[in-house]
Amino acid sequence: MSAEHTGSLGVTRTEVVRLFTEDEPLRLASGRTLGPVDVAYETYGTLNADASNAVLVCHALTGDAHAAGFHEGDKRPGWWDTLIGPGKPLDTDRFFVICSNLLGGCQGTTGPSSPRPDTGEPYGLDFPLVLMEDFVNVHRALARHLGVGKLLAAIGGSMGGMQVLDWSLRYPEELANAIIVAASSRLTAQNIAFSAVARRAIVDDPDFRDGRYAAEGTSPDVGLAIARMMAHITYMSEDALDEKFGRAYQQQVRKPGFGIDFAVESYLDHQGQAFLARFDALSYLYLTRSMDYFDPFAETPPRVRPDPVKYLVLSFDSDWRFDTEHSRRIVRHLERGRLPVTFRELSSPWGHDSFLLDNDDYHATVRAYLDRALEVGL
Repeated sequence: MSAEHTGSLGVTRTEVVRLFTEDEPLRLASGRTLGPVDVAYETYGTLNADASNAVLVCHALTGDAHAAGFHEGDKRPGWWDTLIGPGKPLDTDRFFVICSNLLGGCQGTTGPSSPRPDTGEPYGLDFPLVLMEDFVNVHRALARHLGVGKLLAAIGGSMGGMQVLDWSLRYPEELANAIIVAASSRLTAQNIAFSAVARRAIVDDPDFRDGRYAAEGTSPDVGLAIARMMAHITYMSEDALDEKFGRAYQQQVRKPGFGIDFAVESYLDHQGQAFLARFDALSYLYLTRSMDYFDPFAETPPRVRPDPVKYLVLSFDSDWRFDTEHSRRIVRHLERGRLPVTFRELSSPWGHDSFLLDNDDYHATVRAYLDRALEVGL
């Protein structure tokens, strides 16, 4: 293992499994069915003899199954490598960690860019609407496939935290602990508005072709890049942007105009262009829409149980996309159901993206909680 991989899991690999078929399809929350459904996933660590050390990681909007370690040829590790690995908070010497690409995604799991079984053409906008409950049901099927009947914990940040919350409310008997980081139980009008503008940028791109762009050999790259650029602004705090870029110019020789003159403009342009290589426009539409409709306490209020799920809810003080009030709302509802919940607001200058970054207090809190969870067991 090279020096740059020290402390990581080294080389990891994504697997794909078919969890639902045309004959035995997935029944969606909408009442429609979907099959076949293939799921891309990775696992780290070893499942113990009584399958009591499994932790499922739920990824955020643009994440995927590659949460930790390095794929062959990669220069950067998986998206949560700071948290997962030997000696890290999600210690793979003790935990069996599972992470899968979401239903509706574009990194190996069935989604709108997947071929329809009847025509072989991509689903496009004929792909059914998917909701948080549908993501969770696919996660549950994967856990069963891997021999796990009850998880020691599920953990996720942002949209991943929404999946964890939904799972804990719908199927509490399958989950001992829920760790919800920088998430929301109901988007505000402002959050819905951000996603609405992003989706409009995509569907109004002439190359969107009513969602048939893959079949017609085009791609709404301009719209998708703009959607990513705007979203990325909301993931960082104003202080973080000022510290990183300020009003620095991109070039020493300046000629005022409408090009990319400021360093922050160049950064956002790079983020937008890099996103095109790893994400699909239709997946962006479907997954952002699932967040808009998420409102679990309206339909599945917490209830007192003899063996309840235990919760850790975390927020960051500089996160303005899902600020601490979003987390406090989750906590209030859980407390009304007399469920055991620990809440902490963490200090970080980096905004919403803090849940992906290395923060000593954050990692120590997750580590201590999981250590206790492992000690108590299922």
